[in-house]
Amino acid sequence: MRPFELTLGEAADAVANGELSPVELTRSVLERIEAVEERLGSYVAVTGEAARRSAALAEREIAAGRYRGPLHGIPFGLKDLIDVAGLPTTASSRVREGHVAQADSAVTRSLFDAGAVLLGKTHTHEFAYGLTTPQTHNAWDQGRVAGGSSGGSAVAVAAGAATFALGTDTGGSIRVPAALNGVVGLKPTYGLIPRDGVTSLSWSLDHVGPLTRTVRDAALVLSALAGHDAENPAGLGAPRPDRPLPRERDLKGLRIGVPANYYFDRIGPEVETAVRHAIAQMSDLGAELVEVEIPMARYIQATQWGLMVPEATAYHERALRSVPERYGPDVRVLLEAGELLSAGDYLRAQRARTLMRREWGRLFEQVDVIAAPTVPMTAAEAGQDTVEWPDGTTESVSDAYVRLCAPANITGVPALTLPVGRDHAGLPIGMQLMGPPMGEALVLRAGHAYESVRSDPGEVAVVTA
Repeated sequence: MRPFELTLGEAADAVANGELSPVELTRSVLERIEAVEERLGSYVAVTGEAARRSAALAEREIAAGRYRGPLHGIPFGLKDLIDVAGLPTTASSRVREGHVAQADSAVTRSLFDAGAVLLGKTHTHEFAYGLTTPQTHNAWDQGRVAGGSSGGSAVAVAAGAATFALGTDTGGSIRVPAALNGVVGLKPTYGLIPRDGVTSLSWSLDHVGPLTRTVRDAALVLSALAGHDAENPAGLGAPRPDRPLPRERDLKGLRIGVPANYYFDRIGPEVETAVRHAIAQMSDLGAELVEVEIPMARYIQATQWGLMVPEATAYHERALRSVPERYGPDVRVLLEAGELLSAGDYLRAQRARTLMRREWGRLFEQVDVIAAPTVPMTAAEAGQDTVEWPDGTTESVSDAYVRLCAPANITGVPALTLPVGRDHAGLPIGMQLMGPPMGEALVLRAGHAYESVRSDPGEVAVVTA
């Protein structure tokens, strides 16, 4: 197995045991980037020379007995909404031409403190305001969308062009591309990971989290990122989740909620089959399956858009008035639409969110984890605008992809997506596991147990010419 094919956990073990050097690992991943980047378009910029220097430093530190932990010497990609001192943060937008970050974001500092090696900045849908990341192509089929807005991060991880990456998630922007590219994506509890130094889309919905190839890998990155930051206004001051994932596959005592409404409405048959089969496998591992009713389902879409649109417009107000022509047409129309929403509309969305959080809190008194599809369909063809469902309804691709992810952003609960199969075209299918606030250990335990009975966890996408 070539070094770029190793999962983070495998690479970390090999580095810790002296079987693999950070220099060798980083060289292999950079060579992989060179081999596939023209077809995938996952990176805005690759900082190859700086990565080689960081890897050499990590190698010297480890040789001198100053091993910092499992991320030491591990190469990663960073969504280009996240500041790194001295590098541009373009947000994949012409609006940011000439911008250079003055300081590291909190998550960048955490990863550098852990000894991780930055490979470069990955593409996002412009200012994270979209679900396709049009600059980037799906790792498994370059004629399909990557998903968004953390499409570059997901594709890089899926293709072996990063051992792990960070993304952001406002309405599914970690989980959507993770599911469409067959990798693991974790949106943690709102406020668990600091967001200072991260370009905002919607401050009350934004989350930062890891994209990896296994659940164990996601847990390792989370351990380096989670915790209190004095400059983070949403910080929870939570202890780092340092406990290792259990080795056993047993899920006895875990109550898994299976939605009777909403999550299995208007989804592709192959997606439903794969997710229900995965839920059945978790039952075989000892979990108790409990049918649950998703509360306030009819208000989810209105609440998500009622919060996100005006907050995004407020953030971009100055640039929208001074350089509107620099925005892409799809993003500009959304930002302009936000100017039409009233204060009353925004306050009603906030009230709905409060009620929804309360009802979801009651839901998690009945179960420990909710299992559901991450997205209702696999990766759409590039340029496809709508999807038609068997009931005769037509839905935009973006609305379809955000629909099943939005509840976890509105309520702030942790949500993990992981691969559970492929459709007839070989495109990945994702299952989403959601837990109560600060329930990362529960969703990681459930995901890890399921993953342990799969034959292909952590596989690298075959990128064809």
